[in-house]
Amino acid sequence: MSRLSSFIRENIEPILEEWDSFARSLPMAAEMSFDMFRDHAREMLATIATDLDTPQSSGQEDAKSRGKSDAVEGTRDRTAAQEHGAGRAEHGFNVAYMVAEFRALRASVIRLWSRTMREANATDLADLTRFNEAIDQAIAESITRFTQDVAESKDRFLAILAHDLRTPLGAIITSSKFMVDSAELEEPHRTLVDRIHTSGRRMNQMVVDLLDFTRTRFGDSIPVVRVATDMRNIVHEVTAEVSASYPATRIRLETSGDLRGSWDADRLTQALINLIANAVQHGFEKSPVVVTARGLESEVEIAVQNDGPVIPPDEVGQLFRPMKHSRGNSGRDRRHLGLGLYIVDKIIEAHGGSIDVASSKSDGTRFTLHLPRQS
Repeated sequence: MSRLSSFIRENIEPILEEWDSFARSLPMAAEMSFDMFRDHAREMLATIATDLDTPQSSGQEDAKSRGKSDAVEGTRDRTAAQEHGAGRAEHGFNVAYMVAEFRALRASVIRLWSRTMREANATDLADLTRFNEAIDQAIAESITRFTQDVAESKDRFLAILAHDLRTPLGAIITSSKFMVDSAELEEPHRTLVDRIHTSGRRMNQMVVDLLDFTRTRFGDSIPVVRVATDMRNIVHEVTAEVSASYPATRIRLETSGDLRGSWDADRLTQALINLIANAVQHGFEKSPVVVTARGLESEVEIAVQNDGPVIPPDEVGQLFRPMKHSRGNSGRDRRHLGLGLYIVDKIIEAHGGSIDVASSKSDGTRFTLHLPRQS
């Protein structure tokens, strides 16, 4: 009986025929060309055969078992397994189907090889172990590439969707505002148009959050343009705007000290709207939200406090993750995407600032922004 490496090289076509037969049985196979994927499988088998013929130290064996020999993403030359993962992501496969392909490839090799085997010896068992390790490595590389490409595709789709939504939303907001400001509408039409305007602005904020989210996911930071700014004006405008959106909740504003500095006023307005709206959504309905802005020596401190369900200590560190909703959510408002606090964190980070969070039954939940006056 030949060594496993020789068997793979000499029987690569029968192996590929069995693998190809399985792959064509998958649901999405009817619309696919398999030539490229046969080439990937051929390259992977050739690489595995070469690996089987290469002496391996105990240290290399240990590194492989721990996944330390897997190919690294971002290198110029991708492995056949990485190319396979990228191709399957592009053609709409899911992870389960892709892993099943590797299981079929593994089974095809072992089944055909075992038919030529009369009696396995220690060398054969060692070859089989290394073959399984090589297949596992190929699976890991393929899945890593697959999940990365799927995530990038989703983020790219969100970015395109958000960008394309801005134009029609802008038309809705502008037109509805003109109709409300014209004072020619009578009730109930005036109230209905005002609701259209408010909903349009809320949708526009979601679009802005989506664009910022996809920007940061692609490795960019949120851009800020610093100009001389009075924070007192920003917090007054923001609390008035959020109060108009949530008339059932009382928002109390307190300011003190010198609130001037060099910041991006539009970005901080966006951050504060998200933060205060978050406090309204997660607070008790009849309890006020308290916004405090204090001028300190080298920074301005802005705190937003609400009385609501206590945030569990193990969730505090997860609050600024995208799409994250706390178990302590009162459930009163499901209109948002779970990006608000993530965007707040990125905007404050871009200003060189920080955020503290404290939550207790006696004092409620308090988010405190620390904004340096200068860069």
